[in-house]
Amino acid sequence: MESVQSIKQRFGIIGMNPLLNRALEKALRVAVTDISVLVTGESGVGKENIPKIIHQYSHRKHSKYIAVNCGAIPEGTIDSELFGHEKGAFTGATSTRSGYFEVADGGTIFLDEVGELPLPTQVRLLRVLETGEFLKVGSSKTQKTNVRIVAATNVNMSDAIQKEKFREDLYYRLSTVEINLPPLRERKEDIPLLFRKFASDFAQKYHMPTVRLDESAHKILTQYNWNGNIRQLRNVAEQISVLEKERELNSVVLMSYLPDMGSQLPAIRRNEKTSSDFASEREILYKVLFDMKNDLNDLKKLTLELMNHEVSDDVQEKNQGLINKIYGQKTSDDSQEAFQALPVEKQLQDPVENPVQSYDYAETITEEEPLSLLQKEIEMIKRALERSKGKRKLAAKELGISERTLYRKIKQYDLSDESEE
Repeated sequence: MESVQSIKQRFGIIGMNPLLNRALEKALRVAVTDISVLVTGESGVGKENIPKIIHQYSHRKHSKYIAVNCGAIPEGTIDSELFGHEKGAFTGATSTRSGYFEVADGGTIFLDEVGELPLPTQVRLLRVLETGEFLKVGSSKTQKTNVRIVAATNVNMSDAIQKEKFREDLYYRLSTVEINLPPLRERKEDIPLLFRKFASDFAQKYHMPTVRLDESAHKILTQYNWNGNIRQLRNVAEQISVLEKERELNSVVLMSYLPDMGSQLPAIRRNEKTSSDFASEREILYKVLFDMKNDLNDLKKLTLELMNHEVSDDVQEKNQGLINKIYGQKTSDDSQEAFQALPVEKQLQDPVENPVQSYDYAETITEEEPLSLLQKEIEMIKRALERSKGKRKLAAKELGISERTLYRKIKQYDLSDESEE
């Protein structure tokens, strides 16, 4: 009997995960029989490889192999596609047509997305599984077929049965042996191998050097959830291979190609996310939080000095500067000079002139913090653009983020006037 490793080499399957190896072993063992097989797993995990393996290692390998995507065929024509029809059976049936079950007699039929079959078609399929008989649409003559059926679905069959969208008796006929393929997030050790393979393939296809990931990007690659599984990983590898000029990528560049990672700062997000979701902008966030912490510490120190009447010559100037910095309050030059001319005690007591009133500092800062973070971020981006004279590449480098992320922020906050197009 063939080994799992030889199957991987023959069908181009990459990975050393035990769950993957177990699925391939089951496919190899059932191939020599004629029992029906149901392949389950999320979309994009490579379920289409299992029926090919089963067919190639069966006694039917020299007969027809037909793959049918049940979800892609309209409900009104799927019976005709699978079982054929007689001339005049319905409008447009100008001639007799053979269906897949007739054409694949003696071979294997792979029914992909079998959970999408309409209920009337499920009844016809059940009859084929039980007796090997079927009727063409518009015919009363029973025909026999000898086919091996391998089905696949990403639907939760238990839920579909409970909701009466899938027949329970058909499910048990299809799933004599069930083979489950694990999602990519459960095969983390295989992700770098798959990415290198895809990157190498696309480098050859597009005649360019192979892209590589540094250590930080490698970590992000394995931590990402990959909801689209292998199909999504392949698409990301192709995008990077085509679009990126640099052949060695860091985590910031990689995350710009991954949905739901690094798109917003945590103060703006409302949904529950992991820390990696906003890692691409951590540099800005760290700067903002660090500045706010220093400002709060300075304000606390100054307030303590005022309470203890340990007032130095520069207390008034420091007080006004901190107020403007922490609370973003702008005053005219005349009003500012008039305010600074007042005694410190008057500044603290006057509720109209003095922005610092007798309220709880901690409560105020807690209420204003989300808005302050947003204002800080916008202000930092504006200043970076001003200093770089609108050149986004220089501004992005100063901010410590990618140019792609900066471009998105400019669009998000409508800062296009400050940047070059």
